[in-house]
Amino acid sequence: MDLREKKTKRSITNAFLQLRSHKPPERITVKELSEAAEISKATFYLHYKDIYDLSEQLEKEIIQTIIQDLAHPDDVLTNPVQFLNDLLTSFYAKQNIIAILFSGSRANILPHNLEAGIKEHLFSRHPKLQEDAAFNIQLTYQIKGSYYAYMDNKEVFGDTLVVETLNRIIRIPNNTECP
Repeated sequence: MDLREKKTKRSITNAFLQLRSHKPPERITVKELSEAAEISKATFYLHYKDIYDLSEQLEKEIIQTIIQDLAHPDDVLTNPVQFLNDLLTSFYAKQNIIAILFSGSRANILPHNLEAGIKEHLFSRHPKLQEDAAFNIQLTYQIKGSYYAYMDNKEVFGDTLVVETLNRIIRIPNNTECP
């Protein structure tokens, strides 16, 4: 990608994020975005099919950076507390853009797609885990549970207390048996 193309995409992204911070993607028009980015509509369409394509590409980029932030994604198998800390640290570092991109009708996209991305990584390295019900349920709980617990409680109790509490929960062995 040449410098001009990078600048154009950056301009489109910045304009989209500015607009998206005030309204849902379904209310943003290509005309409005193009004006804000100081580009033509034709230029926008050279890079994206529509507003939803742009939104989805930005969402995928954030999810990929969260996965890349996990120093050792396999920690979910051997060190779930470290995995949780890395995951929550990444959420915290990206909380502003997460709040913009994954709000409103897009709120459930992040934890769902993040889980899918982590599973893809883990299953490529450990294919037998695909059939392991306990592992899959635990992973869903860790990713989606920690995401929602963190996002719903960080403003009330603060980041530190939420993370400490989640760490205690992860450390508690589950000795209950299902009927």
